[in-house]
Amino acid sequence: MKAVSRKAPTQSSTEAQSRLGYFNGRCDEIVSTIRELVEIESPSDNKAAADRAAEAVAHRFSQLGGEVRIHQAKDFGNHLQVDFAGDSNAKPVLLLGHYDTVYPLGTLATMPCRAVGDKLTGPGVLDMKSGIALMLHALAALQDWHKQDLHKEAWHGGSPRPVTVLLVSDEEVGSDSSRSITESLAKEAAAVLVLEPSYGLQGAVKTARKGVGEYLVKVTGKASHAGLDFQKGANAILELARQIERISSFTELKRGLTVNVGIVSGGSRTNVVPAEAAAQVDVRIARIKDAAGIDKKLRSLRPSNRKCKIEITGGINRPPMERTAGVAALYAQAAAVARELGWKLGEAAVGGGSDGNFTASMGIPTLDGLGAVGDGAHAPHEHILISELPRRAALIAGLIEAV
Repeated sequence: MKAVSRKAPTQSSTEAQSRLGYFNGRCDEIVSTIRELVEIESPSDNKAAADRAAEAVAHRFSQLGGEVRIHQAKDFGNHLQVDFAGDSNAKPVLLLGHYDTVYPLGTLATMPCRAVGDKLTGPGVLDMKSGIALMLHALAALQDWHKQDLHKEAWHGGSPRPVTVLLVSDEEVGSDSSRSITESLAKEAAAVLVLEPSYGLQGAVKTARKGVGEYLVKVTGKASHAGLDFQKGANAILELARQIERISSFTELKRGLTVNVGIVSGGSRTNVVPAEAAAQVDVRIARIKDAAGIDKKLRSLRPSNRKCKIEITGGINRPPMERTAGVAALYAQAAAVARELGWKLGEAAVGGGSDGNFTASMGIPTLDGLGAVGDGAHAPHEHILISELPRRAALIAGLIEAV
């Protein structure tokens, strides 16, 4: 990765302010694009709806001259790849994101997309339909500024690298069908810019994310009549309760390791000693070296009641995004661009994962949280701050040039 060529100024430059003014003048257009995307609902578990969203997004990118490629997915919406040509001697920048949301079809009826003061609300507006819109407008601006067609010829002036956009349809449910595509494109990239929401209302980017694991702990006991044959049974729920206490003790906050039992099920009737019980467990790790240890602990669980059996399935499905030297260098470039725009860009380490975890764990310089500023992801009050959109777009455009 090349270093930033100019000394980072202590205040905004004339050119940067001109570019910021460019986006300020187009803020209504950005909002309109976001609204269009939000109003095409795209829940992860509805392939037909997700595919409609992918078609609409593909059309918008094709209008910019991008070469669109559709990756077919059987159980989820199709994944969208768009390639923009640039300097053929350089690796592309990968703009990474997703268009699926956690909201079921029909949510717009009770959670409409609308502007209320400085807030724009709606399902998926923050996570992350606004990030897609920022990609579109940042690329359109670079075309404007460099007076070149991204698809036909290389940019000049700022000499940015080629750009590849990847938008997947299953990020909210684990990225099982898209992970191989993400990793394949990341191998060819100079850097990965993830347009997930920023952190907090100050708009910090994310330089570290925890890895995520999902485990299922299943206990099998023996059913019996709770009144007539109580002692002949082996209570699976009681055994699971004892195991939950042990599982919860695996948390080590100082190491950034948390283990949370989130869903518990079991039993059939109150007058039956339950033969089955299960717990779904969420594991978060800050360091990849902790993955094997927590996996070993969970798989070493043994029943306290010898009449019961324990079965453990699952594992770590997202490695952590650690703040490597490559990540730190990319953040430094983003911070320099932000300084030219007249603001200080913060950084944060967060507990949630994204597809940026995959690329960062491969050693590819990755910067996450470059998307919109807002609050309430996955919640009824989900919203973005409209006033922050221009400088986010300017930051993304500038970073594409700087890498």
